Amino acid sequence: MSSSAQVATVPARPARLLTQNREMRAIGVWNWTLPALAARLPDGRTQVTCPAASACTQICYARNGTYLFPAVKAKHTANLAYVVDDLPGWTEAMIRELSAPRLNGKFVRVHDAGDFFSDAYTLAWCRVMRACPQVTFYAYTKEVRRFKRLIEPDPPDNFLWVYSYGGREDALIDPDRDRVADVFPDDDAITKAPGWSSQEASDLLAVLGPRLVGVPANRIPQFLKRMGGRRLSEWQAEIDAERARKRRRHLRLVPNNSSASTPMSEGQRSADEAERYAA
Repeated sequence: MSSSAQVATVPARPARLLTQNREMRAIGVWNWTLPALAARLPDGRTQVTCPAASACTQICYARNGTYLFPAVKAKHTANLAYVVDDLPGWTEAMIRELSAPRLNGKFVRVHDAGDFFSDAYTLAWCRVMRACPQVTFYAYTKEVRRFKRLIEPDPPDNFLWVYSYGGREDALIDPDRDRVADVFPDDDAITKAPGWSSQEASDLLAVLGPRLVGVPANRIPQFLKRMGGRRLSEWQAEIDAERARKRRRHLRLVPNNSSASTPMSEGQRSADEAERYAA
């Protein structure tokens, strides 16, 4: 194959990795974004981007509105393809972009949508953070197990994170120790919850304010209807209890069938569910 043909097979990379939406521009924060939940790459592969997602998928702002515009989806998918197909190249490109003088002393929110979907990707972000001490990074994440294993033992000094309820790993969150975020039906519900403070005034309060972070739900009618006046953590607890009930019932029905009684892994389930939603 000729070198020109080889070059032609390399997909175009995003010219700029970081963006700012109106809300983040107002507080001087830059964003890095992936598709929410999962996406289908140009070659047909499906990549899960939020492996631990659960109840949150039903009220995800990043699967609504402007995020569904073709140009926006294409940009986010291009970001994902870069990470999946050339993680070392993406790492170097991100470090170069973050080294621009305009970002000195700034904050970067990692994942306006998407999450730390693999160990390799998470560790690549750690390399980026350590190479760019002049920038402060922060993130909401539902990848509790991964963070407690990879991040908490030796976090980059310039990385702040908050565990957010509504995922498959909620049971691993320790609300007495961890910084945690929960979605409430509205600001009034946050005010009435002892110990919780709203981050509505600035997204940076999620990591710079009090440890218990209340996030008011998006005022999208179908989302509010699905929440039914519950906090996202309460909704997820109901889902977890129902899953546990079904597992117990299944095990009672097939006590002598070891293969049938082995539950599908959480990763397999999340991948199967995400496939249905892939763009």
